[in-house]
Amino acid sequence: MYKHLLIATDGSELAEKGVTHGLKLASSLGAAVTFVNVTEPFPIFAWGGAMAGYAAGDEFAAYEESARQYAKEMLGRCKESADALGVHAKVLHVENRKPAEAILELSQAQGCDLIVMASHGRQGLGKLLLGSQTAEVLSYTEIPVLVVR
Repeated sequence: MYKHLLIATDGSELAEKGVTHGLKLASSLGAAVTFVNVTEPFPIFAWGGAMAGYAAGDEFAAYEESARQYAKEMLGRCKESADALGVHAKVLHVENRKPAEAILELSQAQGCDLIVMASHGRQGLGKLLLGSQTAEVLSYTEIPVLVVR
C-alpha cells in the first residue's frame, strides 16, 4: 500500500504522537520513512530602532545555530526510534521555509506516497489567527495525509 512515508515533526509533544503513529504504520507496512523538520525564517520585522540591523545580525546567527542543533538532536531521536523498529529512515532539516511549503515540496521530491503530521485541531478564531500548517498541506497536497491528534 504505502511504501514511503514523510513524517513531519517540530519536536513538540503533539508531533511526537505523529512520529510514533507514523513509525508504527511504516513498520507494519514495511515502508521507508523520511523525517522532516522545518525551521521558519527568522522574524526580521520584530526588530526596530536604529541599532536593529546590528542586533538582528547576532540574533539571526544564534537563531540559525540553535535551530540546526535542535533539529539535529530531535531528528536523531526519530532516526533511533526508526532503527529500533527496523524501519529504514532518513532525516532532513529544511531552513528558512514555511513548514507547509517545505512538506509539500519534499513529499514530491522524495517520492513519498503518504504524509504523516500532527494537528492541534484548532477551530474558529484560533485557527484564523494562528494559521495551520496541516490545513495548508491538506489544501494543496496531491497525496494522502494522515493527521494525528
